[in-house]
Amino acid sequence: MSAAAVPTPVREIDPAEALARQRADALLIDVRDDNERDAGTPDGAVGLARADIAARIGEIAADPAREILTLCATGRRSLLAAATLRELGYANVASVRGGFSRWLAEGLPVAHGALGADAAERYARHLVLPEVGVAGQQKLIDARVALIGAGGLGSPAGLYLAAAGVGTLTLIDDDRVERSNLQRQVLHADARVGMPKTESARVALVALNPSVRVELRSERIRAANVEMLLRGHDVVIDGADNFPTRYLLDAACRRLKIPLVYGAVHRFTGQVSVFDARRGDSPCYRCLFPEPPSAAEAPNCSEAGVLGVLPGVIGLLQATEAIKLVLGVGEPLVGRLLCYDALAARFRELRLPRDPACPGCGADATFDGYEDLARLCAS
Repeated sequence: MSAAAVPTPVREIDPAEALARQRADALLIDVRDDNERDAGTPDGAVGLARADIAARIGEIAADPAREILTLCATGRRSLLAAATLRELGYANVASVRGGFSRWLAEGLPVAHGALGADAAERYARHLVLPEVGVAGQQKLIDARVALIGAGGLGSPAGLYLAAAGVGTLTLIDDDRVERSNLQRQVLHADARVGMPKTESARVALVALNPSVRVELRSERIRAANVEMLLRGHDVVIDGADNFPTRYLLDAACRRLKIPLVYGAVHRFTGQVSVFDARRGDSPCYRCLFPEPPSAAEAPNCSEAGVLGVLPGVIGLLQATEAIKLVLGVGEPLVGRLLCYDALAARFRELRLPRDPACPGCGADATFDGYEDLARLCAS
């Protein structure tokens, strides 16, 4: 008895060869799903999702002798699609090695979808993530995020939010760049010492991603302006360095129903959480700190010092939480306080439930105005 025939492996070709064969009348089929092709597809390719090949290939390739090339995101699904075509009687089939990612990287002709050419290339690694894709990237492009402070926490958060394509970043800070900032505030540069931090940050962010709109508010958060500065944003990132600002942010975000991504650093430790007033189970900042600690209990960075890289870790975690909130994916840090000890290289998570007796969000809590909060912190 003869052994069963072993199937011949699907032939793979490089994108440049695929382009040459396409121009010589080979049929190039983009087998990614419809939403993936919205970001762009090889120029002249026919879109046909892998799941639809068996049912629809006859509509676009009636001649089984015609050469057919299959392409997906990275070259895996196209191998399966090519194998399906061979089973259907199409003998002259090849898969494009590296898929659309490599096609883009080699600068080959592309027909761009709804996001446009720059976005399709810039956010290519987002677009291949099923949890992001074109729809998620569009959410990021449409999002408005307020960064309170363009300093140690705002620097890494701002850089990565701009790189991710968050469409509008509002920078709120009334300080100027000092040389002592540069050890940790990586948005700024020595040449911009003395410049307002918001303007210095704008220079860095626009250089990284010119498509991001950066709005500047070179003023301090106060009782009289906090709601006006935050209204209309999708997420607020707390990069403040003082308790009066944090109490005002917490109260305004609760009243405006805007998620607040909290972060703080001290010497070698930091912590992150999310307070989301849209959720009934979410604690608020005052569940963590019902009353402001004294200056002796919570000295600022200039008094206590801070390891320069520590705000980078905490700010990146804040940016991650903000992106998750915009996309609606994953599990945000609501009801959890994530603590980081840089010296021990250890993360620890603490439960942070909503406090029924919280003076900010508890059942008996009363709001007597932002001025009252400012007086509380001053006292």
